[in-house]
Amino acid sequence: MLFKIYISILKMKNIQPAIFLVPLIVLILVVGMYFSLLKSTTNKNAFKSLVLVIAVLAFLLNFVWEVLQLPLYKDAAYDREHIAFCALASVADALMVLLLYLCFALINKKPFWAQDMGFPQVFALMIIGGIGAIIAEMAHTAAGNWAYADSMPILPVVNAGLLPVLQFLLLPALIYYVSFLFLKKISKNETQFINL
Repeated sequence: MLFKIYISILKMKNIQPAIFLVPLIVLILVVGMYFSLLKSTTNKNAFKSLVLVIAVLAFLLNFVWEVLQLPLYKDAAYDREHIAFCALASVADALMVLLLYLCFALINKKPFWAQDMGFPQVFALMIIGGIGAIIAEMAHTAAGNWAYADSMPILPVVNAGLLPVLQFLLLPALIYYVSFLFLKKISKNETQFINL
């Protein structure tokens, strides 16, 4: 079933197999960084739980965002192929959210850096996420992987869609914050995530 959906996505107008190259590279980086941080953390179970919650929440929130903005793309419809494409895009988005988290964790040498996230970290996430989204949108539209409908608000100069850029300006910090709230709430010992 998944293979049939994958083939039908590849048959969609202008979708090239190379679209999967960057997510594959990001997946390899995420796995490598995850194991590097897991090895160095003292609370391995908390770190595993955190990464799992971030991944699931990132997929779900990005999937909702992708589906809601679907009408802003040319030739997009609420059919099986386009919803499946939104799901695949959400997997790539979730990988990027994980990559951002793990990069910040490695830079800060603190696997649980986001539990004390303040304005400087949120601002840095927004800048990096926004620039990354602009570059991705410019590359995908230039390659013809997708095109915007007239209803998509466009950022001047860079000609990137506003909503996909807002997606990565807003969602990563929100996902990290909600992930820590969720884990603290379900944790039997709330101090498990404090001072790690």
